Amino acid sequence: MRRVLRTHVRVPQLRGLRMRLVVAFALVAALTAATTGALTFREARTGVLQQSQDTVIKLLRTQVDRLAPELDVPPGEFALQRFAIEVAGAEPARTWRVLVAYGGLSVTSAPDDPFEELTPALRAAVDRSTATVFQRVDSGDHTSLVVGMSVTFTAGTAASGPASGIQVFLTVPQTTEQAYVDALVTAVERATVPALGLAVLLALLAARGVLRPVRALRHATRSIAEGRLDTRLAVDGSDELADLSHTFNETAAALEESVAELRGMEARARRFAADVSHELRTPLAAMSAVTDVLDEDAAHLDPDTATAVRLISEETVKLARLVDDLMEISRFDAGAVVLHLDEIDLAESLRRTLAARAWTDLVDVHLPPPDVLRGRVDPRRLDVVVANLVGNALRHGARPVRLRLHEGGEGLAIIEVLDSGPGIPDSVLPHVFERFYKSDAARTRTEGSGLGLAITAENVRMHGGTVRAANRPEGGAVFTVEFPLRRDGSTTQRSGR
Repeated sequence: MRRVLRTHVRVPQLRGLRMRLVVAFALVAALTAATTGALTFREARTGVLQQSQDTVIKLLRTQVDRLAPELDVPPGEFALQRFAIEVAGAEPARTWRVLVAYGGLSVTSAPDDPFEELTPALRAAVDRSTATVFQRVDSGDHTSLVVGMSVTFTAGTAASGPASGIQVFLTVPQTTEQAYVDALVTAVERATVPALGLAVLLALLAARGVLRPVRALRHATRSIAEGRLDTRLAVDGSDELADLSHTFNETAAALEESVAELRGMEARARRFAADVSHELRTPLAAMSAVTDVLDEDAAHLDPDTATAVRLISEETVKLARLVDDLMEISRFDAGAVVLHLDEIDLAESLRRTLAARAWTDLVDVHLPPPDVLRGRVDPRRLDVVVANLVGNALRHGARPVRLRLHEGGEGLAIIEVLDSGPGIPDSVLPHVFERFYKSDAARTRTEGSGLGLAITAENVRMHGGTVRAANRPEGGAVFTVEFPLRRDGSTTQRSGR
């Protein structure tokens, strides 16, 4: 039955695509809000100031046109003073300050008013033109509008003739307008925060929709990696993510088919090796019995026959060992290997392994005293592990070969086999525990089957331990086995893959 992962699976994720989407939406919203606010502020500010400016200029012109015909030309100081006061009185709030100039005479609507807002540039502009000119001047804590104009009339006639030489300057503090602008800025700032919050909310909703199929794809990929090749994604819609889900399903189906085919081929190969090994055991047993008899009589045979007999005997032994190793590997592959755990003295077990193979004088041992280091292991499989490693060091390394046993941290028994040979090439180290791997093509006709280290690794793995190979700085190879020192648990453990 196929496993189908629906896209509604929810998994919290604080970083990654979700965060990038939220940040992107927030940045876009912030940029949009800032741009919109800036444009709105500029237009509104311009509108407020323009309206205020137009109102002031219109009112000033009206007042000047009304009062100018009453002036005598040339006017006296008193007439100019009265004219300035009357012009300033046109504004009900009494915020106008007026300066009237004629020739070298200047009077203001307020006594001793320095009229600091009037700039030389504005005065020069009024001198050059009869048009009304204005300028906004920053007075420190506020902005003022300064307006200048020339009075154009002939005596007793309204303003349509030539300039009379009289100039009127008006300054108005724009505190009210500034208050409007400040209120607008506050409103824009207050609107920005909800806009950002709305953008983040929209980003989360969008990220949820976008990331749902992405999360499902991630879980499906992880499921495939864990070996559940029947995992499939539910394809919804017709967008790019749906196409990706469809492609994933096609890839997973092709992978499942390929893996099933490979597993079938592997299973058939394992059965073939097991069947061949099993079938070879009976004739090999008979051959071994015959070669044993021939070995006993080899001394009474002629030299050529004796040499042939010994060669047959040696090759029969190698073939029997290869068949035994193949049978052992087949049992590992089939998950039929059972550990028979027993608490034993590890040092004594290692001594028996060396003694059983007549290696006691060939190997330097560094073992703890009796009953100091005990552990729950399968004695027969521990014997296989040590025998394979020591035999490998004696065959392919150089003496002295050392065998060490000591207790490591976290309840581990550590076995080390060291030789004084040339070491293992760096290109070979990653493959030493692979089946049938031999680093030296010249050693293809040795008594080794190429399975000894693979069997060693399987036995160590069944005990929950690790085995690794390395080269020593001073020369030679070192194989290190780490066994957990078990003192409880069941007495048997079955292998499995």
